[in-house]
Amino acid sequence: MMKTTTTAGIVLAATTLLASGAALAQIKIGITVAATGPAASLGIPQKNTVSLLPKEIAGKKIEYIALDDASDTTTAVKNTRKFIDEDKVDLVIGSSITPNSLAMVDVAAEGKTPMISNAASTLIVEPMDDKRYWVFKTPQNDAQMASAIAEHMAGQDIKRVGLIAFANAYGDSWQKEFSKAAEARKIEIVATERFTPTDQSVTGQVLKIAGAKPDAVLVLGSGTPAALPVRALKERGYKGKLYQTHGAANPDFLRVCGKDCEGTYLPVGPILVADQLPDSNPIKKVAMEYKAAYEGAFGGQVSLFGGYMWDAHLIFARALPEALKKAQPGTPAFRQALRDAIVNVKDLPTSQAVVNMTPTDHLGLDQRSRMMVQIVDGKWKLLN
Repeated sequence: MMKTTTTAGIVLAATTLLASGAALAQIKIGITVAATGPAASLGIPQKNTVSLLPKEIAGKKIEYIALDDASDTTTAVKNTRKFIDEDKVDLVIGSSITPNSLAMVDVAAEGKTPMISNAASTLIVEPMDDKRYWVFKTPQNDAQMASAIAEHMAGQDIKRVGLIAFANAYGDSWQKEFSKAAEARKIEIVATERFTPTDQSVTGQVLKIAGAKPDAVLVLGSGTPAALPVRALKERGYKGKLYQTHGAANPDFLRVCGKDCEGTYLPVGPILVADQLPDSNPIKKVAMEYKAAYEGAFGGQVSLFGGYMWDAHLIFARALPEALKKAQPGTPAFRQALRDAIVNVKDLPTSQAVVNMTPTDHLGLDQRSRMMVQIVDGKWKLLN
């Protein structure tokens, strides 16, 4: 009886160890995107891109747990808590928009789990502190893109600008960064109005901006809602130049805005104009590979936002082998090791940039990540 019990115990122990080893061999990544709601035009291409991600990297199986946060901050936080507390993920990716990502920072830091945001605001990763220690992001900072817009405006001899901004963290951050860039180039902001992503009309705001007689109007919004002020301005005969942020750089924006957006200027990441880049550009090859994979699977045009998800995967894939040298997945030690490996990612070409992370720069992009385009015949035309 004693021998039988001992044998059974050995079998049970062996089975437990095998199961434990299998669990440790699998890496879990929690992904939250705005697949529905006002920011759906940003989140859908990210959701689509998840299906293109490899199921095995560096000899480890990867499980992706993808949830929709419906463009809602509370839901994004709820998803993140589920990933960390229940699913025990090794990495969080998301969300698609700034308000959601900013709210997720506290949760990721509390759970000591690395997070890669797909949203734009500089505030997601700056200033560096104990919370942002765990957080990285792939989209170009609004500060970088604001500078590109102001430089282009100065080259167009634009002196007076009207702003119409989202009444949320995205609009706040962009207004702050563009104001600094405009002041440096002696561009006067003559009117500033606000609207929400769910507004159906901006007539009052547009009338006030037009009344200030700006040489150009910059819409500080993202996704298809950013088309609303442009259409309202055109309906009222505005003849000045129009600018958008890179938050509007997706095919659905072009579809919704239509002819009203012809001639609009905006900064974008290289993925949108990859076929217009010289072969010597180190970003072109990676961008064209992602473009071919995405458009082959889903048709239509690739967007910046799907590219941000792809780039998060590339950063993770570069960091993973280094993290595995120090710990196994599913453990606090591995999450720390993965975070440390991401900080040390260098010279990594992605669909948007060449990434060089540092302990104080959790974006790691230089000026190669931004370029100005104009919407011509419903397409993105790269400007010299």
